[in-house]
Amino acid sequence: MIRVAIIGATGYTALELIKILLRHPEVEITTLTSRSEGSPHVASVHPQLAGRIDLPMVDLGPVEVASRADVAFSCLPHGVTSNLVPRLLDAGMRVVDLSADYRLNSAEVYAEWYGQKHNDPDRLGKVAYGLPELFREQIRPARLVANPGCYPTSAILPLAPLIKAGLVAPREIIVDAKSGISGAGRTPKLTTHFPECNESIAAYNVGRHRHTPEIEQVLSTASGRAVEVIFTPHLVPMDRGILSTTYTQPLTELTEEKVLQTLRDFYSSEPFIRVVDHLPGTKDTVGTNFCDITARIVRGRLITISCIDNLIKGASGAAVQNFNLMHGFAETTAL
Repeated sequence: MIRVAIIGATGYTALELIKILLRHPEVEITTLTSRSEGSPHVASVHPQLAGRIDLPMVDLGPVEVASRADVAFSCLPHGVTSNLVPRLLDAGMRVVDLSADYRLNSAEVYAEWYGQKHNDPDRLGKVAYGLPELFREQIRPARLVANPGCYPTSAILPLAPLIKAGLVAPREIIVDAKSGISGAGRTPKLTTHFPECNESIAAYNVGRHRHTPEIEQVLSTASGRAVEVIFTPHLVPMDRGILSTTYTQPLTELTEEKVLQTLRDFYSSEPFIRVVDHLPGTKDTVGTNFCDITARIVRGRLITISCIDNLIKGASGAAVQNFNLMHGFAETTAL
C-alpha cells in the first residue's frame, strides 16, 4: 500500500480527492493537513466523509508529513505550494501539485500573471505537466507533477490534435469557457456569494485570466507551433462543470467528419476521452473523469465544444490519473 498525504485538505478538490482515493485498492490515506485550529476531524469539515475515514486535520511540517506518507497531493494555493514542495522532495516524497506553481516554464511569466515572485524558479521548465493524454511518458518517472488547470484541460484537449495535424491556424484562437461556482474555490468571496451569482452569468478576468499563458504554453509544446489564444472565462450559477467552445480558422478544406475522425484517431487509446457526434453538456461528464469533445464547421470556422467536471478531470481525477501513472497502476484505477 502507498501511504498518501493530502496537504491543504479543507477545499473542494481535496474532498473529491479523498472520495476517489478511498476506493483506490493500493492507497492508504494516512495524513490530512490544515492550518485550522484544534485539529478538526475531517468529517466536521467535510460531512460527506462521516463514517468513511477517521482522521483529524493536522498542521504538520514537510519532515513530519514525509515520516507518515510516501506521496503528497498538494491542494494549497499558488505561492504557498512552491515553499513546501522542495522540502517534500528533499524528504524523499513524490508530489502531485494541484496549484499553479509548477505549470509554467518561466519565472518571469509566472510573476507577470500571478503577481508575485516564484519561490522555486530553478525547477520551472523541468516539471512534468500532468495531462496524460499528451505527456504520459514524462509523467511516469516524475517525482513532481504539475496538475493542469481546469480551464486549460478543457481547451487543450480538443485543440492540440487539430493544431498538431496542421488543420487549423495556431493563432487567433478564441476560447470561450463557462465554469460552475466550485471552480472559484471554497473560500467565501463577494462574487460567489449566492445573491451575487445566482440567476446570473458573468464574464470575468477578460484578457487577463491566469490560465491564458498555461493554455498557450502547453498547446505550443504539444503541437510544436507557437500558439496564441484569446481566452474568456464565464461564471455560471451551477455547482460544477466546464463547457469550453473554441473557434479556429481552418488551414485546409475540412468537413466535420474529417475533424471528428482526426480527434478519434488521436485519442483512440485514451480511456477518458469521448469524441461524440452530439453536442455535449456539462451533465454528461459531472462526477466523472471524462472529457467529451465534438466539432462543428460554421461559415468556414471550426468550432469545438468540450465538457469536463472541473473538480474531477479538471483537478482531483486528473491528479489520481497521474498518481496511477507514476506508480505503474492501471490508469483507470479508482476512476
